[in-house]
Amino acid sequence: MKLISFKHLVIGVCMFAAAGMALALKPTAQLADSEQINLETLIPARFGDWNIDETIATLLVTPELQKVIEETYSQTLSRTYVNGAGKRIMLSVAYGGSHGEGMQTHRPEVCYPAQGFQVVKDTQPDVLSTQYGELPIKRLVAAQGARNEPITYWVVVGDQQTQFGLRMKLAQMRYTLTGVIPDGMLIRVSSIDRDEQGAYEDQTDFIRAMLASLRDTERGRLTGKFDS
Repeated sequence: MKLISFKHLVIGVCMFAAAGMALALKPTAQLADSEQINLETLIPARFGDWNIDETIATLLVTPELQKVIEETYSQTLSRTYVNGAGKRIMLSVAYGGSHGEGMQTHRPEVCYPAQGFQVVKDTQPDVLSTQYGELPIKRLVAAQGARNEPITYWVVVGDQQTQFGLRMKLAQMRYTLTGVIPDGMLIRVSSIDRDEQGAYEDQTDFIRAMLASLRDTERGRLTGKFDS
């Protein structure tokens, strides 16, 4: 009987300790509170050979998707840029001060079909070489009627480059263990082009020019830390 009681005591102590540890590890501070961000001013209206195209209207989304976006993100930015050759690149940035699973809804693989597009080429992981390091990206192609849209996107959690799935959960966990709730950002560039390879070359030029126009701290918010 004493052995059983001692066993129960040990179990109780372990449970109490586990509960205390869980409480201690519960995030109590939001990274966004200490590092304010404004997407409108973060990304310049002009960089390299690229300027905002004021003649292009912002692509409208369905009321249902707009509601999800508003509930998920604290800020979003949508712009169309044009260069001297008349090539256009669409930029979309979604920022969540309290990063969560809701970001999954803004994945191109999800939000494009929600707008009536068909993913005609499955998502492929890739690496984009920049003057600052290798940026892990994903690429896919969506289409709607005659509109063919190659897409490049990447995800940042706090200052960590990541991707949806296990890598994102691990990035979130690293912050959780320090008692911090990380913010999250999804950056997408795309263009309407039947020439998929040519479109990705234009997008690479656009991304490199954009990153080069930012200060180190601003660039870090948009790309996360590059591997040294």
